[in-house]
Amino acid sequence: MCELLGMSANVPTDICFSFAGLMRRGGDSGPHRDGWGVAFYEGRGLRCFHDPNPCHSSAIAKLIEQYPIKSENVICHIRQANVGGVSLANTHPFTRELWGQYWAFAHNGQLAGFNPDSGHYTPVGDTDSEAIFCHLLNNLARRYSKPPSLAEIADTLSQCCAPLRELGVCNLMLSNGDWLFTLCTSKLHWITRRAPFGPAVLSDIDLEIDFQQHTTRNDVVTVIATEPLTSNEQWQAYETGEWRLWEKGETKMKGHCY
Repeated sequence: MCELLGMSANVPTDICFSFAGLMRRGGDSGPHRDGWGVAFYEGRGLRCFHDPNPCHSSAIAKLIEQYPIKSENVICHIRQANVGGVSLANTHPFTRELWGQYWAFAHNGQLAGFNPDSGHYTPVGDTDSEAIFCHLLNNLARRYSKPPSLAEIADTLSQCCAPLRELGVCNLMLSNGDWLFTLCTSKLHWITRRAPFGPAVLSDIDLEIDFQQHTTRNDVVTVIATEPLTSNEQWQAYETGEWRLWEKGETKMKGHCY
């Protein structure tokens, strides 16, 4: 299975620390050696990096680990291929434009017998993950000609994701830069860091950081990952079928796909 990493914050924040831990799972401490990618939102822009090579030895990944790109919404993915070959076209996150906004998507899992709705959006690669992304966007585009309310988006995504639960594992992250939608059907964890900030120690590499030295008392930063990335903090596990829509580091909405 692949692994996901996402971040939602109320101030532009870099993800170097968390990425350093995830990076080692990409073919070093973990088996996810079939490519990786990350998407950073910066205002209305989207900065993306992809590499079909193992993350832990990727020169591009080493740049991301050391270059503090600051963003309020981030989606990252390390791949263990099961559907679709190892190629640049099959690396997540996938991106498309909808309603004049860049949308980014990453998925962990595999669906059996999935028949996506047709429409304007079609996959470039041959993963079921990209097909799910296009399926969701086609449903949104068909229902709304312009950006709907956040509640309508969350309700539509929940309705579209509910049938996918019956087809297999479907953990996913989706963002348009303003918010981060996350769904867990098997495994996903989250942690929200706020004042008083303290130290954190990565599980996959000997690295510690004291967040108090890098934050203000008003900062709120939530990190979502397939598996907890630190060994000294209390991460919260999603329930099966639970979705959460994060905005500025806080849970804006949540529910379950039935």
